[in-house]
Amino acid sequence: MSLVEKAAILTETLPWLETYAGKVVVIKYGGNAMVDEDLKRAFAQDIVFMKRCGVHPVVVHGGGPQISSMLKRLGIASEFRGGLRVTTPEAMEVVRMVMVGQVGRDLVGLINSHSTLAVGLSGEDGGLFTAERRGTVIDGEEVDLGLVGDVVHVRTEAVQGLINSGSVPVVAGIAPDIHGVVHNVNADTTAAALAVALQADRLVVLTDVEGLYRNWPSSTDVITELSASELRELMPTLESGMLPKMAACLRAVEGGLTRATVTDGRVPHALLLEIFTNAGIGTMVTQDGLVRLGSRVFSREQGIPPHELTNGEFALRTTDPIQEQS
Repeated sequence: MSLVEKAAILTETLPWLETYAGKVVVIKYGGNAMVDEDLKRAFAQDIVFMKRCGVHPVVVHGGGPQISSMLKRLGIASEFRGGLRVTTPEAMEVVRMVMVGQVGRDLVGLINSHSTLAVGLSGEDGGLFTAERRGTVIDGEEVDLGLVGDVVHVRTEAVQGLINSGSVPVVAGIAPDIHGVVHNVNADTTAAALAVALQADRLVVLTDVEGLYRNWPSSTDVITELSASELRELMPTLESGMLPKMAACLRAVEGGLTRATVTDGRVPHALLLEIFTNAGIGTMVTQDGLVRLGSRVFSREQGIPPHELTNGEFALRTTDPIQEQS
């Protein structure tokens, strides 16, 4: 690559730097990005790069593969019902240990190997999260999942204090209920709840697919953009693996964020590609009445300012993605 081409790449980031400087971006860290060593290092570099550019990243992580591995080593049975882990009190002790003591610490260490920015915490710290026990429905019957919950209340003081001090909060997805009993909570929806409470500018969910496929499994064509209303119509048709991720995006935009994105975490530096390039990657969910330009959005009624089009190519969508699926 020539020096001129490198310079062109740097100048392409300028409008995005102006957009996100001083803004909070919540990232759900999961999938291959948290088990592949090269992808883990690339993710840590992305977080430090964002922080040094004036963006305020907040990371929320799960730990499914690591939890399963530790349960197996300890001889504790692990069962999934409706795509969710049945969590006994014995299993919850392992979930807590792995999430806070292993996955969170490893990620904090990776980020801090580049710059001492990251601070780990969980939903128990500073009253950050309050959970409410939930079950699931299988074949029309309610199923008890044990100590599995949803985040129903967020106190942002601890996270906001870390942001204000120049740190990067790294949050483990566990939460106590009102009685102090700790629950295993889904990291996707937890990230969405935190993004809404922080009034974040963006939610980015890293996963192991390119985005939301238009007509899976018969097609691998990715829907690059859809509105909250369009996603709401699609929700009953989604596969169980994609459902919590898209539900998190929907929860985020319904809660006030202008956009939320599911991004392929198997791509090195996927976070920077999504935030700082014209094209972006993955599937973006926007509030109704907005149109997309790269990783930004504008009012559909007012349109995209002509000068913004000089920053990248953009074609106003003329067909409805729901109709395109038929």
